[in-house]
Amino acid sequence: MTPSPFGQTGLLVTRVGFGAMHFDAIDDEAEVGRLLNGVLDLGVNLIDTARGYGRSEERIGRHISQRRREFVLSTKFGYGVDGVPDWTYPCIVQGVERALRQMRTDCIDIGHLHSCPLDVLQRGEVSQALADCVRAGKLRVAAYSGENAELAHALLDARFGSVQCSLSLVDPGSAAQIADTAKGVLAKRTLAGLAWARPRRPDDFCEGQYWDRWQQLHLPDLRLPWPELALRWTAFKPGVSSVLIGTHNLGRLREGIDAIERGALQDETVSALLAAQVRAGADRWPGLI
Repeated sequence: MTPSPFGQTGLLVTRVGFGAMHFDAIDDEAEVGRLLNGVLDLGVNLIDTARGYGRSEERIGRHISQRRREFVLSTKFGYGVDGVPDWTYPCIVQGVERALRQMRTDCIDIGHLHSCPLDVLQRGEVSQALADCVRAGKLRVAAYSGENAELAHALLDARFGSVQCSLSLVDPGSAAQIADTAKGVLAKRTLAGLAWARPRRPDDFCEGQYWDRWQQLHLPDLRLPWPELALRWTAFKPGVSSVLIGTHNLGRLREGIDAIERGALQDETVSALLAAQVRAGADRWPGLI
């Protein structure tokens, strides 16, 4: 994969990124090391993690810090720093410093506020903390991860160089918000918890709603595997820089890369998907975190 400009940040990212939240249950460190190195060997140059993803940050530092020049590193802040309240200036600054130590790097490429509440964003303290970390050389890009009114706020805030949002066939609401942005955009939850493959409604809050929405779509047979259809629909939406695929299976990641490398969906397929979303009332579906 050839990396492309990530908005106006000066970074270059591949159209597929790796979402590093799905391997916390793997206790075999050798297996984790093979996974993370395998991601880079496949040509993926973007790895996205978060404070809340268990051992993910520490394992990235342990297993691939020696290959740091090969990838763009993205993580998230706002909570979970001992001794300071969540969503405060000290929490952001100390969270950045903690992540630098955990991932054994001198600078993090993209640092997000992770689903920060709107009222906190509007006060500006945590956004300024990220901007100050950029000025201090600890971050390259200040970013926001979330949806709905919070995403709209972040898109208007000049301190943020990029955003991350849920975007899928059953969570299309962010598409209109990001279509004209000059910021870099990472799309997450693109496969919507594999809603089409679930025989019963999942208990998980988001994945349960994704399942409900999938039933409402009543999609026709479009002669493509559902994962490929979902990935290509999102990857070529206006504004999208990279699609995050979270998996602990390198074969699945390779399949996702191959699907996206086949290019944008045909116009008639996109039209059929849009018609199904209109019939299902998808314009009334809020974005899911």
